[in-house]
Amino acid sequence: MIGTWLRVALVVVGSVLASVAVHAETVVLRGGSVYASPDAAALPDAVIVMTDGVISAVGKSGDVTLPSDSRVIDCTGKTIVAGFWNSHVHFTQNVWRGAGAAPAAALTQHMQEMLTRWGFTTVWDLGSDPRNTLPLRRRIAAGEVAGPNILLAGNVFPKGGHPVYLPPEIQLPEAATPEEAAKWARDWLAMGEDGIKLFTGAFMGDKPVVNMDPAIAKAAVDVAHAQGRPVFAHPQNKIGVETVIASDVDVLAHTTPSERAYSEDQLARFKAQGTALIPTLALFTTVVLDPGVTNRLVAATVNQLKQFSENGGTVLFGTDVGFTTQYDTTQEVELMHRALSERQVLASLTTNPARFFKAAKKGKVEQGFDADLVVLDGDPLSDVGNLAKVSTTIRAGHVIYQKP
Repeated sequence: MIGTWLRVALVVVGSVLASVAVHAETVVLRGGSVYASPDAAALPDAVIVMTDGVISAVGKSGDVTLPSDSRVIDCTGKTIVAGFWNSHVHFTQNVWRGAGAAPAAALTQHMQEMLTRWGFTTVWDLGSDPRNTLPLRRRIAAGEVAGPNILLAGNVFPKGGHPVYLPPEIQLPEAATPEEAAKWARDWLAMGEDGIKLFTGAFMGDKPVVNMDPAIAKAAVDVAHAQGRPVFAHPQNKIGVETVIASDVDVLAHTTPSERAYSEDQLARFKAQGTALIPTLALFTTVVLDPGVTNRLVAATVNQLKQFSENGGTVLFGTDVGFTTQYDTTQEVELMHRALSERQVLASLTTNPARFFKAAKKGKVEQGFDADLVVLDGDPLSDVGNLAKVSTTIRAGHVIYQKP
């Protein structure tokens, strides 16, 4: 029962994560402290050489020969870690409309505001218009726009489950039968999407939540897993969580603030099936105005994260940015730190997603790994808030953000 897609000999990230921008250069980071992985000791006064989008050398200053034609970035007093993943974003804002032809400078600027200035080198878009996002991804791969690797998940909603927070004029992909869900999944993947997201629960405001029937969810999951692709789910309540379990969904895209805790049975099934969790804790500080209600939502979701982590589940960092405009990641890492150690929060950004999504050459600062790196102004293991204090973001050996 452990996610079938994990056993299929297909790499979910495909050619998207393999693509590197044109006009490769040799870049050297010199003088910073390096955490090769979240559980590693710091390597002080280090040198990292990146050539053709790959880390070609890591070592102490003086032990590594610098290529004569390299671009050297002084990282003295700073900390270097692997590039960050945001496993829950949306490219749905107006700025992304017509991304295939929009001016590259404007797209790069908003990409910096939203993602790259916060260290993100790989993101999962869990719902957007592919007519915008697929061309945007191609322009990033071609080096026209400075941005992260983008992985896409096509959405499937339950019949009649048009969430109140989405404009009513938008036509959503709804499924009333397992056959319809399977067709939506096949169509999304044929279009070039990398996974599927199911709304196992749709929020309808003052009306009851519309939940997806488990048989409908399972039909979409089976299609995705047969192609080695992951499935995310948005549960709104306990029934939605139960559907996640019954249909063998791979990733919970949110915690569930309407529920105080996961049950022991749910935790056991998550563990047996290898389910991962994206907490999106800061999201729940933005949905109501009453501070007392907000505090209860946050307490419930932090508790779920603590339960899930202590049960051995894989935690993935994600913010739902694009749906929200809270780009700064400080609050998210600080809320996660209520349940996780600094090293665990760092792992949710680096090694956890790289391992879970089978990106074998990402998530660590080691020779032969992809040159996706983040330079931080401070040590994140002494203060978790330093994970939001980004000096430089590098994807495939190219600087895609540098603090002015």
